[in-house]
Amino acid sequence: MTKMNRKISTLILSLFALPALLLVGCGDDRISHVILETSHGNIEIAIYNEKAPISAADFLYYVDNGLYDGEGFYRAVRPQTDPRGLNMEIIQGGLLGMETVTATIEHETTQVTGLSHTDGAISIARDEPGTGSAAYFFISIGDNTELDFGGERNPDGQGYAVFGKVIKGMDVVRAIQMSDTGAISDDAITQGQMLTKPVIIVKAKRK
Repeated sequence: MTKMNRKISTLILSLFALPALLLVGCGDDRISHVILETSHGNIEIAIYNEKAPISAADFLYYVDNGLYDGEGFYRAVRPQTDPRGLNMEIIQGGLLGMETVTATIEHETTQVTGLSHTDGAISIARDEPGTGSAAYFFISIGDNTELDFGGERNPDGQGYAVFGKVIKGMDVVRAIQMSDTGAISDDAITQGQMLTKPVIIVKAKRK
């Protein structure tokens, strides 16, 4: 190979390498990664900023401002404790008090986002559509498609807003689900679902 050919080859290789270097330097803004350090172990979640921008941004606001630190998971639903008979399996967490730090957010349906309540999906808890925020969220265990748009879980048929997925630590999620649920609830729907002792989120942070 001549010196000229070597220079041209080096230039071509450099041009091919440049986009990859830019991607490494900039990262992928479409997905963020969050670690929930809990008293039962760590849970890593991929947050879908592009697919569910409103819900994702609200969740990351709580993470970035330390609002989940010292809070935790307080509810675990198993098939035998689902009063609607849908065999739903989830754990619910967020703020342990009844306060909401941010305003409620627009409801992003799974019909719009293209996401679904598959195993490990993380979603915004709500009452009526548009009343939820990242103050309270839940993680699916197994597939819970009745929680998607058009599902049977809510009479309004709007489902819940999925905005991410657990990619590591589903063993921790399942361990939380199997925790004792002896706490008394003043809501008939959640009887037998409230954890006797909340599982604390020691720290929530971006990876």
